[in-house]
Amino acid sequence: MSLLIPLYVHPAEDPGAWHRLITAAKGTYGVVLNPANGPGDHPDPAFTAAADALRSAGALLLGYVDTDYGMRGPAEVTEDVRRHEEWYAADGCFLDRVTATPEALPACRRLVRAVRRSGAGRVVLNPGVHPAPGYARLADLTVTFEGHWSTYVSAFSRPAWAARQPPERLCHLVYGVPEALVPLAVRTAHERGAAVCGPVTGEPPNPWAQLTPALTGAQL
Repeated sequence: MSLLIPLYVHPAEDPGAWHRLITAAKGTYGVVLNPANGPGDHPDPAFTAAADALRSAGALLLGYVDTDYGMRGPAEVTEDVRRHEEWYAADGCFLDRVTATPEALPACRRLVRAVRRSGAGRVVLNPGVHPAPGYARLADLTVTFEGHWSTYVSAFSRPAWAARQPPERLCHLVYGVPEALVPLAVRTAHERGAAVCGPVTGEPPNPWAQLTPALTGAQL
């Protein structure tokens, strides 16, 4: 089991969390960098230093890019990807709020091709739900669940096509997990066919603003 870590807090605001993440970086699938709901308008020295330290520790770096469910144009998205690569030497991108419908699949396919041409070596798609089957073939990793632990426990269902996917191609991001149940959340994701997961204890509006202590322990 590998962990995908979106830590959406500035390194200057919680340096301890970033230090713990750097210490445990080798055990992660990847770390999502999100300086300003994307790369921002200029390089952030604190994120540059954090990215350098994570890379030296063996982490794969993924630049956060919001696609706004297909409302942002490909040029805007690929420019964000380019900035992440240039400013933070990101290895790839985490495309958030991706469409999930069959009708939008061709546009998403073109977008993924464009970001790969721009240099993204690893592409993660986050529709946050099980999308139409073709989406999983576009990316290296697809997030097929993003939601609260209570929903994950009570209302998760897996379509037949997802059950046929290699587990290392699927990820579940679960927030609101009681800290004592983080190991259970990791095991549950594995049992549900996702070899990559990201359970955190945080709650909305920004559950990814803190690093769950258990994630830097035995789970990594």
